[in-house]
Amino acid sequence: MVIAQTNPPNLDSDATKTHFTPDEYRAMEETAEERHEYCNGEIIVMPGGSEVHSAIASNILIYLGFLLRDTDFRFYGSDLRVWIPDFNHGTYTDVMVINGEPEFNNNRTDEILNPLLIIEVLSPSTEGYDRGEKFRKYRSLSSFCEYVIVSQTEPYIEHYYKQEEQNNNLWQLQVYDQIDMSVFLHSLNVELPMNEIYRRIKF
Repeated sequence: MVIAQTNPPNLDSDATKTHFTPDEYRAMEETAEERHEYCNGEIIVMPGGSEVHSAIASNILIYLGFLLRDTDFRFYGSDLRVWIPDFNHGTYTDVMVINGEPEFNNNRTDEILNPLLIIEVLSPSTEGYDRGEKFRKYRSLSSFCEYVIVSQTEPYIEHYYKQEEQNNNLWQLQVYDQIDMSVFLHSLNVELPMNEIYRRIKF
């Protein structure tokens, strides 16, 4: 994991300050040119995505959004934060799906508390983080039951699905590594073909 801590400008006159309140973080994010995570007082720069990374995430959003456009599912890209109260953590996903109405954090309109499905497109600098610590934090959200990790360097997907609603420790892993395979999304009851995920992507 290669993620660097940063001290965002214009939040405090003390240049050595390294601990920020959630409200200081939110104020900075409203005008920041790059996105940051909030991790229990620390503000961390999120790496920029590649063209391939963006194209894969867009493919997923377009396909699922069209397929399920007349359902109660709502689809969001990377502009909306997930807030994880147990860890005092705010972060951004590549694709997030909720079922029904969004549950906002303290009536904010930019922080979601109830993701159902989260999809992350791996980057070299965040691969270990997405598989490890970030996934662990996501699992503290009671609504969260499905996690899809998508490689951008080869047709390869890791798919995690919670087996028991009340047991956050029992998750099933399935791996997909052939372009003609489809990922069955249990929470949405649909198949997501890998050739749609990787549409127009050249390896």
